[in-house]
Amino acid sequence: MFLRLLVADPILFSRIIVIIIISITLHELSHGIAAISQGDDTPQSTGHMTLNPVVHLGVSSIVFLCLAGIAWGQMPVNPRKFRHPKWSNIIVSAAGPLLNLALGVLFVIFLKINVNWATDSIVSSEFLYLVARLNLILFLFNLIPIPPLDGFHVFSEFFPSFKSLQNSQMGMLFLAILFVGGASRILAQVVDLLICMALNPPGYCLAG
Repeated sequence: MFLRLLVADPILFSRIIVIIIISITLHELSHGIAAISQGDDTPQSTGHMTLNPVVHLGVSSIVFLCLAGIAWGQMPVNPRKFRHPKWSNIIVSAAGPLLNLALGVLFVIFLKINVNWATDSIVSSEFLYLVARLNLILFLFNLIPIPPLDGFHVFSEFFPSFKSLQNSQMGMLFLAILFVGGASRILAQVVDLLICMALNPPGYCLAG
């Protein structure tokens, strides 16, 4: 259980908690900024345009994060206010994952600079790697086209016949099955490989 990490490695535990909370907060704010740019003032009127993570995650999500290493956030939007129903929804839905992708790439760059140029840095390579890794995992996870994930909202705009599944509880069941089946481990392995390939010569990470 994730909580055991608190005893085994409290520093790593604290870093993961802080990074995930900040990353999800920025993820949700990106949704909000995109929604506002598309004509929807709901994020502002509901008080969600704030850096306060409790507003975005809620107490239950933060508690679950500490216990199981899994968290979720929310940004209320009203698609009926979007200027362009289809494309605005795609833009707003994609904004969160793209923010995590940008953070992941940015910290991979920082990591490469830190590895290549600095041997005694204030910010450790382990911390930079963790930020990049967690954000890239969040990016890939949110691309899964299963409700209520962002990937589903984008997917359903191109395939409207699936929109009826948006409020179905089956999505959460599928996600639970994926995690029990080791989907999170697979995502982590993919991200580790991508980061390795970004930091090393071609072929190095695939050797052996």
